[in-house]
Amino acid sequence: MTDTRITLDLPVTLKPRLSQGHPWVYRDQVPRPPDLPSGAWVRVRCGGFSAYGLWDASSPIAVRVFSHHGVPDAGWVAGRVAGAWEVRAPVRAGPTTAYRWVYGESDGLPGIVVDLYGQYAVIQTYAESVTGLVPWVADALHAHARLQGILQRMPGSEPESLWGRLPPRDLTVEENGILFGADLRAGQKTGLYLDQRDNRETLGRWCEGQSVLDCFCYTGGFALYAIRGGAATVTACDAADEALEAARGNWGLNGLDPAGQTFLTGDAFDVLKRFGEEHRRFGVVILDPPSFARDRQARQAAERAYVRLNRLAILCVEPGGLLASSSCTSQVSLEAFRQALAEAARQAGRRLLVIHEAGHAVDHPVPAHFPEARYLKFVVSRVLPLA
Repeated sequence: MTDTRITLDLPVTLKPRLSQGHPWVYRDQVPRPPDLPSGAWVRVRCGGFSAYGLWDASSPIAVRVFSHHGVPDAGWVAGRVAGAWEVRAPVRAGPTTAYRWVYGESDGLPGIVVDLYGQYAVIQTYAESVTGLVPWVADALHAHARLQGILQRMPGSEPESLWGRLPPRDLTVEENGILFGADLRAGQKTGLYLDQRDNRETLGRWCEGQSVLDCFCYTGGFALYAIRGGAATVTACDAADEALEAARGNWGLNGLDPAGQTFLTGDAFDVLKRFGEEHRRFGVVILDPPSFARDRQARQAAERAYVRLNRLAILCVEPGGLLASSSCTSQVSLEAFRQALAEAARQAGRRLLVIHEAGHAVDHPVPAHFPEARYLKFVVSRVLPLA
């Protein structure tokens, strides 16, 4: 590693957080912002502490800190990729071929995510400043694992092949023994929602003999686990016809007849409202909505949306049935989400008995010094009448 001559002197009040390992310095925390392009290495210093990070000229996060010892090089990046690979060993030990290999800040590579789908890796970046590291990451990936191709996906851009060949449109991967088709070029996220893998398996164990409503089902993840868990019937609901078509395809991949279940196109808020008015009840209702807020300013609106959505869902649950509700909105804390559930139950005239809480799986580790990495909340509650 080499040193850098650009040093940013920061308020000494940041020293405790940065010395613990927190990787972000916000723009309003930099007293004299330098005139540098995104991707320039800088040294940050405060109260005797120093570290090295990448400057971002436009993001609210002005510096993403990478190392306390010097400016990273290709070998340093390869070390982070190798360390992340070892953390995921428990996932590879089971019947799963799709998981997160690199989880950004959690694995020491802020702003960079790598998801593995069989023999194909997908790199996604979340900051302009880190794009210069992508070639080093790609080199480390195919040097470390036997891959056929590496794809890069960036918001607002077409996918780009970085190495090897493009993944097939009909790529099939395995998750806890269930098969899924994954479109790595155009699917949501990098192809699938990998963060709910363990939660899908957990919930499936509670679905035996139940009628199940899976809202925001995408390609049928929770619904398939419910079927494997012995659900009597499944209604899979999503606003996108193409998602439901992919869900039907996943039924076929697993030797199931999609004609035996219900696939419903519609907005989940509208569907739940209609089912409630029709007094349709289910033994298990699953909510896995997209994020309701992109920034802190939208947090209160997101919390109101969670209250409304869960109130509508509670009214569709049989007495004693289960509500499995998720939030992937990072601006809404677990405590705020619990409060939203409690308020939804109050408005519905019910009470919720929480029987299970979780976040994401081992492939999405959360550092003690970076609680922002914990965005996913998954709460399973028994819906009961008022005492």
